[in-house]
Amino acid sequence: MGTATFRGGIHPPDKKELAANSPISPAKAPKIVIIPLSQHIGAPCNAVVSIGQEVKKGQVVGEPAGFVSSPVHASVSGKVVAIGEFPNAMGRQINSIVIENDGKEEWTALSDNPDYMNLSPEELKEKVKAAGIVGMGGAAFPTVVKLSPPKEKKIDAVLINGAECEPYLTADYRLMLENPKEVVEGLKVLMKILGVKGYIGIEDNKPEAIAKMKEAVAHEPDISVITCEVKYPQGAEKMLI
Repeated sequence: MGTATFRGGIHPPDKKELAANSPISPAKAPKIVIIPLSQHIGAPCNAVVSIGQEVKKGQVVGEPAGFVSSPVHASVSGKVVAIGEFPNAMGRQINSIVIENDGKEEWTALSDNPDYMNLSPEELKEKVKAAGIVGMGGAAFPTVVKLSPPKEKKIDAVLINGAECEPYLTADYRLMLENPKEVVEGLKVLMKILGVKGYIGIEDNKPEAIAKMKEAVAHEPDISVITCEVKYPQGAEKMLI
């Protein structure tokens, strides 16, 4: 059986050797962070902190203002020193919260549930929403919305995009190498919410990632790792489907 693919496509040099063998490493936390209250498509968040307030990592600093919206959390612990409009990565002026990092890396109290796979789909969706999870594409679409399809739209499967067909990019590749079990656990949560099987598509220029992911799903009968042909744009949504 040949590798999975779609009609058409191109074959640009992938240039992945520049970073493919570099492990994921955290960046040094800055002294000041500016957190936009609009980090996703949809309604911007409303600030729920005030100037001078002490906050901790993971604390909600912006609450969603609509169905297509997602909460925003503090990425450092410290003091809120300003709230106002600041330029975002696209150069737009966005209402933002400025936090002065105290370097303590203190986390807020989080609501844990070790038996999360025994929660109902609705309870899992609430956790996804509260965590502020959004898509990693340009629109940063709130994930909870994607997990709430209209009743007349039947979902057949969840596809995990491990193709990473774009030249130079290796973030997904490194994630599959270093954290395969976490990737599978996330997929299982999505499968539980939607009541479907799961598939992980990976281009065949990533044999180490394919091997790691196949090992991680060895005891998961409802998850399949599919080898895809190396081609751009293999990882585009409709091409992957």
